[in-house]
Amino acid sequence: MSHSTYNKLWADAQIELNSLLIQELPAQPARPEKDKVVFFQRLATLYVRYVQIFRHLEETYDQTIHPQKRRVIRTVLDSVMGRVVELKNEMVEKEFSEYHYMDDVIQDLKLTPEAIEIPIPRYFKSERNKVLQDRALMLSNILDLMGVVNQPKPAGDHKLNIEEAIKVIQVAERARQGRLRAKFMREIQRDEERQRRAKDRDLGTDAIEQAVVRIQKVWKGFAQRKKTKREREEEMIFLGMVMDSQTHQPRCYAATVHGNKARRRQKQSEYEEDYQKAITTITDKIRDLEGPDIKETMKDQIRQWFIECHDATGTFPDYPEEEDGGSALIFTEKTPQQLMEELAAKEEEDANKKPKGKDEKKDKGKKDKGKGGEEEEEPGLKMLPSNFLADLEAGQKTFIDVWQNRDECKNFNQRHEVELIKEKKRMEVEAEIRLQVDELMRQELANWKLAVDKDKGGKAKGNAKKKKGAKSAKKKKKDKDLTADRAMESLFQELVEQGLLKRADDVKLDKYLGDYSYLGTTLRHSDIEPMPSLSDVRQLMALYGVLPLGSHEVHEKAPLIKAMLLAGPTGVGKKMLVHAICQETGANLLDLSPMNLVGKYPGKSGLQMMLHMVFKVARALQPSVIWIGDAEKMFYKKVPKEEKEFDPKRLKKDLPKILKTIKGEDRVLIIGTTREPFNADIKALCKVYSKIILIPRPDYASRYVIWRQFIQNHGGQVTSAMDLSTLAKISDGYTQGHMVKVVQSILTERRVQQLAKKPLTAAEFIAPLAKIDPVFQDEEEALKAWYAKTPLGKKRAKAASGKEGEEETPSKGGKDAKKKKK
Repeated sequence: MSHSTYNKLWADAQIELNSLLIQELPAQPARPEKDKVVFFQRLATLYVRYVQIFRHLEETYDQTIHPQKRRVIRTVLDSVMGRVVELKNEMVEKEFSEYHYMDDVIQDLKLTPEAIEIPIPRYFKSERNKVLQDRALMLSNILDLMGVVNQPKPAGDHKLNIEEAIKVIQVAERARQGRLRAKFMREIQRDEERQRRAKDRDLGTDAIEQAVVRIQKVWKGFAQRKKTKREREEEMIFLGMVMDSQTHQPRCYAATVHGNKARRRQKQSEYEEDYQKAITTITDKIRDLEGPDIKETMKDQIRQWFIECHDATGTFPDYPEEEDGGSALIFTEKTPQQLMEELAAKEEEDANKKPKGKDEKKDKGKKDKGKGGEEEEEPGLKMLPSNFLADLEAGQKTFIDVWQNRDECKNFNQRHEVELIKEKKRMEVEAEIRLQVDELMRQELANWKLAVDKDKGGKAKGNAKKKKGAKSAKKKKKDKDLTADRAMESLFQELVEQGLLKRADDVKLDKYLGDYSYLGTTLRHSDIEPMPSLSDVRQLMALYGVLPLGSHEVHEKAPLIKAMLLAGPTGVGKKMLVHAICQETGANLLDLSPMNLVGKYPGKSGLQMMLHMVFKVARALQPSVIWIGDAEKMFYKKVPKEEKEFDPKRLKKDLPKILKTIKGEDRVLIIGTTREPFNADIKALCKVYSKIILIPRPDYASRYVIWRQFIQNHGGQVTSAMDLSTLAKISDGYTQGHMVKVVQSILTERRVQQLAKKPLTAAEFIAPLAKIDPVFQDEEEALKAWYAKTPLGKKRAKAASGKEGEEETPSKGGKDAKKKKK
């Protein structure tokens, strides 16, 4: 596609964003909504529309080659991602559920479920490609030194035992006997055929005519069926419902599109290099040519201000401090008198900033209570404040002011705009020069004061200020660095050698297959809680794991998720999701599973050193994922006898403490996986994991998609003989892991070679499936009962029983609102 296509896509996204900003930032504050259903509908509509903008901006950013446009798009893209995460968090708080069903909203907006799939921004990895390659090379070198590389086993190493040898001999002997029998039967058939032909020669004219009629009948039927089939195919091709098998245009077109996109990405890096060189050149040019004039102009303006202040007040003013903006304050459109008053008022405020006594606080609290009693908040639901709307507004303003109506007819190749660089860099050069001028003019002002006011003791005053400043600047206490004398490469190598830092499997999030739940809203309106689909799980992983880890802006400003627990039966893909998050974001994978820590870093000091190293490497080489497999073992109610020697509760006390040190700027996520969460102390578990996601077994629609994809991935072909619908129905209760095992056992190399003559059938998969135990109803009910005891599960149960509505009565509206705010 051309430059104009992506420019139009960007413009359309900004127009849609503008309409949403008008809706979210009205001139008059919106009144609280009393109807919960209407409020959630509004949230869901905003969420879906923001996801649409997100998809358009991601595509635009990936293919736009203009370096200055890319910076504007990137700012808006990060803010839109953050707003999507914020809206998701708000929906969770209002509906008390991690899963939401918006099929009615999608239908109203005339969209398909694929249109609201959260895209994974490609810049997460492409812009860090060099770093990721170096890190992968370092990891592979360490593993090579350890001899961990999986080498193919020689074919002759495997020795047969007696039973296997007997079985091989039996198979060979039976095959030999079968071949002899087949040869004998062929000879018998040939003899019978010869005898039949001899009899046919003696037949009369009637028999020959009858044979001719039969041959004609069969041939005409075959010819007509072939003609009908060809006409039907031509009709379908004409209607556009089937592609012509003889033309290879779609494949050629797809290859051309991929080639064009790759070339545009290559141009991005070339144009970026040119842009960086132009910035350096233009900045130096401005500094050399315009710098001296700017410096002299500033000095003259500041001297003029000194004189005007002295004429107006009789004294020279105090020079504004660097923290206040320095001489930038002088150039605002204010009189010298106003500026002096502002500076004096600021000094008084600084002097009055002292901790207030208990009596003052009590009085203030009483006043606040009195005000709250007089002005009660109107009961109802309100949108939570956003950290991204201001950035979105700024990005929208930049687009309108700079790019919307910009004439680019002379910039066909979409290279950087020199004038825009000059405007930006001129301001930066002015700021640099202003700092130098401020130092010179402070000294000059001090000399003027000494010359005019020798006996006023200004020097002592200045020293007092400096002492005050020195006293106020206190260093914060820092945690002791246990590995201050070691390089990061050394810590990285040690963690790899100890098996704590691992290579993530090469799997993408879109390989976690599952179809959309189309009846979620209908079931909820009927007071039936629907089972979430695997598509919903995939969306949550993108929102809670991939977007915050991939974007620094989203992680810092969006609701902070430090730890997440994935709970579900064996085989639903919990570990795969952990590896997919690492692959999509280029994150390091650190394994702190209880069984992986056995025998490593013994003792209390060893444990402290291990945690220090893990989190130091995780922060330094962020983003990082810390995986805790079998997370319930860390919080056992009672440790089983066979596991006491492994000490699975080693991290129980230290992990919550370290969790508190993770801040918004640390792109570190702890992910726990568990299949038996009911064995753990739920209170301690929920204290560590703020997000608990229950992963169900696949539903019918997901099983249908999974069977088809798994069979095709292993070399199989889904034909009309393969009844996928029946297979999906029969496999109810089985997980994705079970299905993979069955497909691997059926689609052997020999069976794949036979597909042309013997197509696959559903019956072949039933026998191996029957040998595997499914996820029984008792296990699923136990997981549901456990989830109902989690904080979010309890809130959901209260809301369903109507207790939530009783608590939020209008008479207690003011107090409840205050409690919630606290």
